[in-house]
Amino acid sequence: MYANTLLDAYKQAKKYIQDKQIAHDLGVGASRISEFRSGKRYLSDTQAIFLAEASNIKPEEALIFIAADRAKDFKAQRIWQDITAKLRSQGIKGLALGMTGILALNHPQVKYALCTLC
Repeated sequence: MYANTLLDAYKQAKKYIQDKQIAHDLGVGASRISEFRSGKRYLSDTQAIFLAEASNIKPEEALIFIAADRAKDFKAQRIWQDITAKLRSQGIKGLALGMTGILALNHPQVKYALCTLC
């Protein structure tokens, strides 16, 4: 679970000893950190971004892996596993470039420009 990675990276970056120190920074009870670690609950996007930024982890990476953790449907879990496996092998930069390209192609002005060039 990626939540553990984020929590551990934050703990190390802040040189904390106990999870309750993380809980204080997040404004949650110490038991909530335990629930994050066990998979009983999931980090919110805001919490994931906070932890990532303080740990020198790209927030985009954190959000993608947290979303993968949240998948409940078997098919969705398999798709997220494929996406995260590709990310780990190619790095987050490859995904960022790919997503930028996909988003750009869906923009009406870019489609018009591409049609004009064809």
